[in-house]
Amino acid sequence: MRNFSTWVLLIALGVFLHGHPAQAQNATPGAVNLKVAILDLTLIRRQALVVKSVREQLTSYQDGFRQSIQKEDEALKAANQELAKKRTLLSPEAFAQERRTFEQKVVQVQKLVQSSKVALDQVQAKAMVEVEKTLNGIITGIAEQQNITLILRRDVTILASRSFEITAAVLEELDKQMPTVKVEKPVIK
Repeated sequence: MRNFSTWVLLIALGVFLHGHPAQAQNATPGAVNLKVAILDLTLIRRQALVVKSVREQLTSYQDGFRQSIQKEDEALKAANQELAKKRTLLSPEAFAQERRTFEQKVVQVQKLVQSSKVALDQVQAKAMVEVEKTLNGIITGIAEQQNITLILRRDVTILASRSFEITAAVLEELDKQMPTVKVEKPVIK
């Protein structure tokens, strides 16, 4: 029964999109001529040169953060080993003070890790806003050039003819107009 319902829906959609021949003769002036296109944003966001450029720049920044955090982590391990050695040599009060100092350093490193992640997320979001603005302009331009009245995302479309696809044209234009974007260096607060 569900298969039958799906076919009925698809046939109705086809009639709606292409019109019935009898309806074409009786069309009223000013009626909207619906032209549909399909766009695969996931593919564009995965394959566009500019998105690859953003990922590469972010990876470079992540590697720098990772190296500095690794140095801090090694210093903490050394401090922890030194603290363990002092346990028997120090009075309980002195050891407790040393332990609190060590724990404060651990908290500082944890904050550094969290701040690094936030800073990376912020610069990525800012770069992607620029990409999205350009992408939206390209999509709008192609829609105007081809008289497209409705663009559906591929991920929410069940079935569509390949002839409706504009993904390749949008991707090509994005790669031409914006092959790269400068990702600001993240600032850790």
